[in-house]
Amino acid sequence: MSAPEMNRRLALEAPERAADGAGGFSEIWVTRGHVWAAVETRGAGREVDQAARVQLKIMMRAVPQGAGARPDASMRFRDGARVYRIEAVHEGDPLGRTLLCFALEEVGR
Repeated sequence: MSAPEMNRRLALEAPERAADGAGGFSEIWVTRGHVWAAVETRGAGREVDQAARVQLKIMMRAVPQGAGARPDASMRFRDGARVYRIEAVHEGDPLGRTLLCFALEEVGR
């Protein structure tokens, strides 16, 4: 079995609170960096949940824990107009060379 090709350049975005000028806050998304990744659907085929979101598995090179460029479940990836909300992140192999991010593609936004 060959390793997946990490040929998709994705922007890693994190939420930040910004003052809305009326005493409250709104959430904005700030780019933390870009990563090269392999993006695949989860399961045997293209699976879509009831909210019309495609379930994805995104593999990327590992980033040390605690680093600002390491994805977590509060973040998302952006691929042009496509948005992938991260659900979970874990080590992709026993040596810790890759990370697997389980995400949902938001469609019909």
